[in-house]
Amino acid sequence: MTGKRTRLAVGLAAAAVALAACATNAPQDTLDPAGPYAEKIDALFKPVFWVATAVFLLVEGGILYILWRYRHRKGRERIPPQIHGNTRLEIAWTILPAVVLAGVAVPTVATIFDLAAEPPGNALNVTVRGHQWWWEFRYTDPEMQVGDNLPLVTANELVIPADRPVYLTLESAGSEFGNGLGRAVIHSFSPFRLAGKTDVIPGKTNHMTIQADEPGEYPGQCAELCGFSHGFMRFEVDALSPADFDAWVAGQKEEAAAPSGIAGDLIASTCAACHTIRGVSTAASTAPDLTHVASRDCLAGCIFPNTREELAAWLRDPPARKLGSFMPDYNLSEEEIEALVDYLETLE
Repeated sequence: MTGKRTRLAVGLAAAAVALAACATNAPQDTLDPAGPYAEKIDALFKPVFWVATAVFLLVEGGILYILWRYRHRKGRERIPPQIHGNTRLEIAWTILPAVVLAGVAVPTVATIFDLAAEPPGNALNVTVRGHQWWWEFRYTDPEMQVGDNLPLVTANELVIPADRPVYLTLESAGSEFGNGLGRAVIHSFSPFRLAGKTDVIPGKTNHMTIQADEPGEYPGQCAELCGFSHGFMRFEVDALSPADFDAWVAGQKEEAAAPSGIAGDLIASTCAACHTIRGVSTAASTAPDLTHVASRDCLAGCIFPNTREELAAWLRDPPARKLGSFMPDYNLSEEEIEALVDYLETLE
């Protein structure tokens, strides 16, 4: 009876795992590529998958056949005939795996070099900096500069033009020892439907190219365990039509209106130490740039929608909303929170 229950439990667990992989809406489905670079990876993955499946079935099928064919039977007192020393068979099972591996290696190496090549000259250049635990995007092309030749900067939302390659330079932000503002650790930038994933490593610069065929929202996240809120280190790639992208850039280049009253005092005394609000506070870079925070769809590593209610809840107690947050609880009064939210909502 115990054996039947064990088999039933194992079967139910296997069924649950299989069903968990099914989804009618999978926005991070790497098997549904939405750009040419992701399609190159998909074009390599599918044949390699089927080759691996055939090898698995052949090997496992052979093992099962041998287990059944040469199983111990009543009355059998000798081992089955051995094939050791069969030169033809040994040559065959040495050459065949080498041929299979070569057939997989050639397109794999070609795809690796293809993806590693720099894109054509019309590519948009963006530096991606992985913080604990949010993403910073710096647009470094000359036409994307603002103010005193500074790059246009956003947080957690990478806005790109559709049907144009975007060349990403990947860096890990933070310091060796943290110093209360985040440690430089390994992250993995993973815009699943637009490209593969690439590690973001302290002291090393990596690159990847992404491109979206059509306008739309393409969510991604960090795919490398990087600390308390690794699971909350998400981002969105928003692909816009060329005209909409130009309009977005023009809007992002505008400086923020100056705060006044309670909000002005809090910005000057507290927020400006870590956040930049262009035209208001100096160029701090240890926390997200807030110059156009109201134009974004999400907050705090894209784990909350950018609504008035969520913004107020964040200001009340950031560590309670996001485990390990480096923004402390400033014990703001409800009046101060209301004043800050009113001001931040004007930063579109």
